[in-house]
Amino acid sequence: MTDSPEQQRHVVVRRLRTAIARLPHWWPLPVSVLIGTASGLSYSALAADRYEATSYAMAVAEAETDPSAALGYAQSYGRLTTSDATLSYAQGAAGEPMRELRSHVRSETSPDSPMIAVTGTSEDRHKAADIANAVIEAVIVSSGHVSKDTGVKLIKFTHAMTPDQPVSPSVPLGAAVGAAAGGLLGGLVLLVRPRRAGRPVSAQVPGPTAGGGTVAQEDRELVR
Repeated sequence: MTDSPEQQRHVVVRRLRTAIARLPHWWPLPVSVLIGTASGLSYSALAADRYEATSYAMAVAEAETDPSAALGYAQSYGRLTTSDATLSYAQGAAGEPMRELRSHVRSETSPDSPMIAVTGTSEDRHKAADIANAVIEAVIVSSGHVSKDTGVKLIKFTHAMTPDQPVSPSVPLGAAVGAAAGGLLGGLVLLVRPRRAGRPVSAQVPGPTAGGGTVAQEDRELVR
């Protein structure tokens, strides 16, 4: 007479617990690294390509203005590249509504140079360049409206070119990031999980047999 499905399930669970108990205590670390690596590879393989294009503008002090003022205004104009006023002016040339445009553009400035870098990102390589050029033009136009008061104006330094290669996803980078994240998670698991201490003690748990009697089902390890 065969065991019932419930008895078979209990046997499988007990054997699985016994197999896990016999593994070394550090087993979550390599497992987490493998899972993280696989996740990173999957993301890199399935994610859409993303392109970036960058245009540059430079702050220039006019004749009667202290040249050091250009550096401060470059920082200010760099922060204004993602403002509503700038993006509303640039959305027509960029070909995207202002709400979406905000997430596809970023700016960078240097504390040592009066240079502003505006980078456009998109899944379309041509649109990435359009976004960068449209936003940099909008900032330059805005600076021209107040240049008489500030004594500083922006000029275009370089035009954003259409990129040839996507910047992401990178398969090696995705695998490395996934492995690092998995290793970190596995390390945290090792820190918080209790360590097994003491000798395992074998105990027999009575249970019903197919004939209705009670016999020892299987030895289990009990950790004190």
